[in-house]
Amino acid sequence: MSSLVRAASLTNYSEVARASGLDPVRMLLDAGLNPSVLDEPDLMIPVESVASLLQSSAARSGNESFGLCMAESRRLSNLGAVGLLVREQPTLRDSLDVLMRYLPLLNGSLSLMIEAFDQVVVIREEVKPGKENRATRQRIELALGVMLRIMRQFLGADWQPRRVCLAHPAPRDLRTHRRVMGPAVEFDHDFNCIVCAKEDLAAPNPSADPAMARYAQQLLDASARPPVEALHDDVRRAVLLLLPSGRCTIEQVSDHVGVVCRTVQRRLADEGQTFSSIVNDVRKELATRHVLESERPLAEVAALLGFSAPSGLSRWFHAQFGCSAKESRAKRSAGRRRTAALYAQD
Repeated sequence: MSSLVRAASLTNYSEVARASGLDPVRMLLDAGLNPSVLDEPDLMIPVESVASLLQSSAARSGNESFGLCMAESRRLSNLGAVGLLVREQPTLRDSLDVLMRYLPLLNGSLSLMIEAFDQVVVIREEVKPGKENRATRQRIELALGVMLRIMRQFLGADWQPRRVCLAHPAPRDLRTHRRVMGPAVEFDHDFNCIVCAKEDLAAPNPSADPAMARYAQQLLDASARPPVEALHDDVRRAVLLLLPSGRCTIEQVSDHVGVVCRTVQRRLADEGQTFSSIVNDVRKELATRHVLESERPLAEVAALLGFSAPSGLSRWFHAQFGCSAKESRAKRSAGRRRTAALYAQD
């Protein structure tokens, strides 16, 4: 079943599309979306359609920062009732905890994890690769851009993170990234994250209204209860976050989803799944992203997929795809050269 996302994820799409020289109505229709979804923010629409729209919009316009441009003017109100509850929390950390709790209501393909290290906090976000692996860039930049906008609504418009790390290569023009993400934006990292001081998350929210928070909570409880998802969806999100860190064991994943290890194994079996099969599926999706859609050294790709050595990646890749990772890249390069030659003839 396809993951769903609120149509509000397309807030500012029309404005950015027009500024980039595109016809937003035509682009929406080409992606299989009715233009009326822009007027129905609470409507749940397929993530794959949004991914295709963002990818094609960036490609046709030549605007490599298309998703980030969409995030530039987002507000908490774009999150609907969840945004109201987030806004009224006593600290930013409390707000992010609320956001994680209700994330399935907003975006079924987005994973969020907060890790504290001494005086530094790492806020990690990942998106489910899906069919359009190349569209990951636009989706993750939109997600991180929205997160930064949320944080600045608490910490002030001039607040800057210590670092913003992106797993994909840098664009040709960095001006939008530096304007939205700050001067400490870095590329080609192992995962996507925002790094800030622990004290940033602990800062009190002077405008927090407990009465309004209770009202927002009641509103959500009455009209939009968090969906009860199959455990394998939670496990899958945790695997996606933990694989690059080398800590993707069933014990670590169990801690992350808040269920004891033996219960995870039993409930996955009840759903016709196993932990190893989920890890393998996520690895296959990530392999397509990192082997076929990037130029990362294969030794780095091995680590990102949770292998302790490149030889492990080599054996696994051949078993899954029937050829080596090097051969797959060679075929991709040959295909691109043939396509370029055809365009040159035209």
